[in-house]
Amino acid sequence: MRILVLGAGAVGGYFGGRLAGNGADVTFLVRPKRAERLAAEGLRIASRFGDARLKVNCVTQDHAKPDYDLAILTAKAYDLGSALDAIAPALGARGHVLPLLNGMAQLQALDARFGRERVLGGVAYIAATLAPDGEIRHLNDFHRVVYGPRAAAQKPLCEAFAAALQGVNFDWKQLDNVEHAMWDKWVLLATLAGITCLMRAPVGDIVATGAGERLTLALLGECAAVARAEGCATGQAALENYRGLLTQKGSAFTASMLRDIESGGPTEGDHILGAMLALARKHSLSSPTLEVAATHLEAYAARRRRESSAK
Repeated sequence: MRILVLGAGAVGGYFGGRLAGNGADVTFLVRPKRAERLAAEGLRIASRFGDARLKVNCVTQDHAKPDYDLAILTAKAYDLGSALDAIAPALGARGHVLPLLNGMAQLQALDARFGRERVLGGVAYIAATLAPDGEIRHLNDFHRVVYGPRAAAQKPLCEAFAAALQGVNFDWKQLDNVEHAMWDKWVLLATLAGITCLMRAPVGDIVATGAGERLTLALLGECAAVARAEGCATGQAALENYRGLLTQKGSAFTASMLRDIESGGPTEGDHILGAMLALARKHSLSSPTLEVAATHLEAYAARRRRESSAK
């Protein structure tokens, strides 16, 4: 199986690097400057699960050929359009896409571009960042990929990918109901991103306040209600786990969206919070905390646009 990974940033670089280190046939589709750096320094990973420095195969968009069976996509929502343009030449008419993206709205764009029969379902669980020196730094205690078919014809490809994953240095699971897992991740992420961005603080600082835990759990309940209304109810065991993660005293847990805000960059606010709120409204669900969190991200984006246009 020939695997193409779009980019060699925090998420794609981590999981693609682990696959390459395990002997899989992996190529990274990167910009010329990143290709030069990878050629000179290798792909570098710093993690509690083991550091790595790997010589990896790279290709730039101008030289990509339709040689790949599977493209792993880890782009941010605001880069999705350009990401699809980048991988399309490398997939030709037969290659499949495994999106490890946040939320659910990306499936519509992917299905429209490649056809539903070529788009798998998937979700990644990791906190990582690409440092200025080019090193990928793993920030938490888990690194997991869940994936699976969205159509019966995709099952053989999923099995072939499972073979490539054997012995890899991260956790993984193949699921037939993978879209349910994607919803579960969205519920957690919308809550985590919404509350940490709104409060500009990690979980531990939020729950150290008088109302922080109550507001966090209120937001979790509202997001879970949306998933339930959409037919993908979050299981009780998962909800208990989320409550623990989101209310742990002293926790430094934050969403990468908070780091995006603190650096003045674009966010996936509309894709994660705005889309969740739109579904809440579709089902006439009471969602006051979600509305505040989504509006906060919307206002941040509006201010960023205004200040950018004034320069």
